[in-house]
Amino acid sequence: MYRSGFVMAWNVFKFCTALRGLGSIMILLVLGVVGVSYYAVVLSIYGPALISGGLDSFIALAVLIMFHTLLVMLLWSYFSVVLTDPGGVPPNYRQMVDEERGDVDRLAGSEFSPLATPDPANARVRYCRKCNQLKPPRGRCVLKMDHHCVWVVNCVGAQNYKYFLLFLFYTLLETTLVTLSLLPYFIEFFSDGEVPGSPSTLATTFLAFVLNLAFALSVFGFMIMHISLVAGNTTTIEAYEKKTTPKWRYDLGRKRNFEQVFGTVQRYWFIPTYSDEDLRRMPALQGLEYPSKPDLDSQEF
Repeated sequence: MYRSGFVMAWNVFKFCTALRGLGSIMILLVLGVVGVSYYAVVLSIYGPALISGGLDSFIALAVLIMFHTLLVMLLWSYFSVVLTDPGGVPPNYRQMVDEERGDVDRLAGSEFSPLATPDPANARVRYCRKCNQLKPPRGRCVLKMDHHCVWVVNCVGAQNYKYFLLFLFYTLLETTLVTLSLLPYFIEFFSDGEVPGSPSTLATTFLAFVLNLAFALSVFGFMIMHISLVAGNTTTIEAYEKKTTPKWRYDLGRKRNFEQVFGTVQRYWFIPTYSDEDLRRMPALQGLEYPSKPDLDSQEF
């Protein structure tokens, strides 16, 4: 029995502390890619093109406006993920109903009564093996945990999942814009014609193109995966745990599933924050309570 519990506890979530150390380097890497891209697009090519006049000046202005707009939204979303707590189990949290399994019997104790010693014989009560806190519905120590992301030095959960998705979205748009903007110069780099600029400028432009192309392709695949997760109102962890379950009790339809992550106020959908109205009306955004289908309330993983 002890051996089984030890093996189950031996998983990737034990290494969050080590991943945070690696993530600090990743933040510098993200800022480094931004810096290289800024130098190539703004300082080397399209900034000087503003004063050339004619069509080139108009194209340069359009590229620079889009580049800076997307960059602001990317960095805003990025640091919102980094700095926002994904949501943790409140001190002395007690479930009144075992919502994960759908049992209607009430658990002993009041909602915020002192925690009892974990009872391994009681399978209905879900405890974290690391901190001995009761696990809320759809969560571990992190509420509605999706995954730990080294790129943001944080876990992605209930309270910062929207910011993470917006970070992916604006990263995809920004890297695609940079790739397309530098593509003519990348092609010219390998042509027989003479390419203006110093060797360092050409090397930076080449590096920026390759990095942004690589990020655009990788983020695109990751974005597709998370779009499917949002459409089904599930997380990466839940998708793995319920892989043999044909129906999901939290799947409320695509529109309501989307609102469970992004809120109901449309003008806030594309910025990394929520309206006060949504925060008051939608407890799912706080990570402890979730609407579900009554006919599937008895569903287990």
